Amino acid sequence: MEFLIRFAQAHETFRQPEIEALASLAGYKVDFLYYDKFSPYAVVKLPDEAAARAVISRSILAKDIFSLWGQATNYDDLHANVRRRTSHLWKDLKQVSFRFTVDAFAGKHTAEETRDIIQSFAYVGFEGPVRLKNPDEQFWVCEEYISDVEAPRSTRSAEPMPQLTRPKRIFLGRWLAHGSRDIMGKYDLKKRKFISTTSMDAELTLITANMAHAAPGKLFYDPFVGTGSFCVAAAHFGALNMGSDIDARSFKGKDPATVGNNKQVRDVRTGRSIGLLSNFEQYGIASKYVDAFTSDLTNTPIRVGQFLDGIVCDPPYGVREGLRVLGTRDGRGTEEVLIDGVPAHYLPGYIAPKKPYGFEAMQNDILTFASRTLVTDGRLCMWMPTSNDEVELVIPMHPDLEIVSVSVQPFNNWSRRLITYRRLPEGQVSDVSLGRQKYDAQGNYADDLNEFRRKYFTKNEKKLAKEQEKTHDE
Repeated sequence: MEFLIRFAQAHETFRQPEIEALASLAGYKVDFLYYDKFSPYAVVKLPDEAAARAVISRSILAKDIFSLWGQATNYDDLHANVRRRTSHLWKDLKQVSFRFTVDAFAGKHTAEETRDIIQSFAYVGFEGPVRLKNPDEQFWVCEEYISDVEAPRSTRSAEPMPQLTRPKRIFLGRWLAHGSRDIMGKYDLKKRKFISTTSMDAELTLITANMAHAAPGKLFYDPFVGTGSFCVAAAHFGALNMGSDIDARSFKGKDPATVGNNKQVRDVRTGRSIGLLSNFEQYGIASKYVDAFTSDLTNTPIRVGQFLDGIVCDPPYGVREGLRVLGTRDGRGTEEVLIDGVPAHYLPGYIAPKKPYGFEAMQNDILTFASRTLVTDGRLCMWMPTSNDEVELVIPMHPDLEIVSVSVQPFNNWSRRLITYRRLPEGQVSDVSLGRQKYDAQGNYADDLNEFRRKYFTKNEKKLAKEQEKTHDE
């Protein structure tokens, strides 16, 4: 069956991969018959209405899904298409209450024009009452007037886009179900108790959880857990969650007296946790919180074995300060230090020594860790920054991991990509010939070890120099 999806006009490169991920999670195959990143409408093929409702029910980027009753480029052809597709369904809907809605993307209608469009479908012969609130059936006429791809770049940046007088494409759909965009308000960072400057917004964390197939009965892990944004999102969809971070204060709170032990920071007056766990308690999902511990991927206590269903992470980019891992730069200082007969690392407030770490080495270590710990078909969702001036998108690959999708969130001078991997069954190997061949750079300082950091600051320095030159000339 063919269905019409109405998307939100946000994160366009994430929309199709999210639907494909949700279809895969529900056990269905979805085919995109029509999709344009500049349009909110897409036509997909799914087995039946139950499959359509299951796929859309937890989508963050889709607003609604409709049973497709017709599509064309003008109303005469649309009416002919509707008759051909659906005339056998009309008798079963003859007495139900109903409502028609006209949705014009990049277009508008007067009240009289809207009424005429609705009246043009009178041939379906519905005799039930028109009910604006809670009707038995809803029908949507969706018009698509213009796409950004048709407007020259100069037009898009300087002048309003030209308005088409006729729609490019028209759809008629019978409404089936809503998506889950409303839950973004519940998890809004402005309402969350424990966050930091690096906490990712609710929309993107929920999308990431969908791409990673978070679901009841699954165990998820975030090796850069911070304040737990990804864990909270995965817990919303029913997954159990654990995380780690090289700095315990990021998930326990800023009380230095608690950094060296495994206890959650709590308010002495109320007894309530004030760290990562407080976010789970806030949303009533504390039962989905397993634990968080101090670690990095090069010194992890996690056993080698395939037991994780999903890994979700936004690794540090090392721009503001260089990346670090546990250890010493010269390999010294590894001997045990005793203070009053007690090993120093057992004492509260202990901060382990750290050494510089390569950005590419970190990404390769994440993939290696995922290949060792993910179950077959388990997913890794990893965010990766990329300079916008890169001609070729080169992403890290691993023979045991298949790249499912790559979605891009652009910024001014750079962008970041959500890369989704699937753990292949034993005996299957992915093609890594197009992957990055370069490994960790040699060096002792942040710029030596992080090509993205070097590009980021080089670009900003050039931009600043041009601005200063322009100011001087004026």
